[in-house]
Amino acid sequence: MKKVIACIDGSRSTQSVCDWAIWSAKRLEAPLGFLHVLDRRLEQAPVRDFSGHLGVSAQESLMEELSTLDERRSKIAMELGRDFLEHAKQRAALAGITQLDARQRHGTLVTTLVEMESELRLAVLGPHLHDKTLPRHHLDHTVENVVRSVRAPVLLADREYAEPRRFAVAFDGSSTGRKMIQTLATTPLLRELSSSIVMASEGTPQANAQADWARTILSQGGFSPEVSIVDGNAEEVLQAHVREHHVDLLVMGAYGHSRIRELIVGSTTTTMLRTSEVPVLILR
Repeated sequence: MKKVIACIDGSRSTQSVCDWAIWSAKRLEAPLGFLHVLDRRLEQAPVRDFSGHLGVSAQESLMEELSTLDERRSKIAMELGRDFLEHAKQRAALAGITQLDARQRHGTLVTTLVEMESELRLAVLGPHLHDKTLPRHHLDHTVENVVRSVRAPVLLADREYAEPRRFAVAFDGSSTGRKMIQTLATTPLLRELSSSIVMASEGTPQANAQADWARTILSQGGFSPEVSIVDGNAEEVLQAHVREHHVDLLVMGAYGHSRIRELIVGSTTTTMLRTSEVPVLILR
């Protein structure tokens, strides 16, 4: 049976990730797994070229010391990871989750999730800012790479958990957006929540027809969405809608065009992942 996987790393978003994953597992009636990935690139001490500054014996001594530090760092990271996982399991058990597991892996989060894809129903993760002083819009590429690489839905849950009451769907009429609407209509994750469809477009007959199609598909899935078509920049329209309508969760489609085009014109998905004031659910 496919499960919800919460990706935790002990960062400030870990508690939120756990709570959103618990909520998701209950809504989907799915098992819950906690995953902690040890990235060796982050554990290893930087190695510098000391030639010309130290003698051979001094170099060997320092290299041996660095190796010992790496080993100690690795052991400490593993122990911390096990502690993160144990506390997460306890939190889930107290919330009433009975189908639980936890695992620790070496590698990168992206490759690990891709390897686990056959058992993955939803991945829940937070931003992976290694430098805590950086603002949100500088979050690293981990989240974006997961969204691009993993076929399962991804929930970016870096905000403090509060049970969601209302969600908004960002829709642009594209083939990717239509697939996202069709996927959303079949999942019980958000059913019975208040909803709205948001389009950043002029109120043309084509836009109205696209919005009507999306509303019909979601209605057939048990939703009763309102429709909002607003002319303007997509990011600004979405952010304003989230604030004005007290949206708790933003639903978007994954990337619908090439990386080359995104380098030129940017990506609404990437921007919202970095700047959204509420959690973002990415559906294929």
